[in-house]
Amino acid sequence: QVQLVESGGGLVQAGGSLRLSCTVSGSTSSTPNIGWYLQVPGMRRELCAAITSGSSKIYADSVKVRFTISRDNVKNTVYLQMSSLNPEDTAVYFCNQGLVGRSGTYYPDSYWGQGTQVTVSL
Repeated sequence: QVQLVESGGGLVQAGGSLRLSCTVSGSTSSTPNIGWYLQVPGMRRELCAAITSGSSKIYADSVKVRFTISRDNVKNTVYLQMSSLNPEDTAVYFCNQGLVGRSGTYYPDSYWGQGTQVTVSL
């Protein structure tokens, strides 16, 4: 049973930074494809960033220059370093173990964490 646990969310002022963590257990892969999604109330989850098993990185245009995804294979943890945060980044952030197609597109699978709230104030 794959389990993903997010942590690191909180309240931060605009312009600040946060680092989210996603710890993975039970995966059949030692380096699974992991995506970070954000969701605001009433909206669909949107992909922010993903890291493949080969450590290639995928970013949404809206976060490309502000967020960095990385992984620590020893700790089975994927990080999302977020900087220059603005109120539009306020959301619940989820991590997901998924698939990557031949074109490099990330596809979410059914394994999700419980989410961590990020709130950015003015």
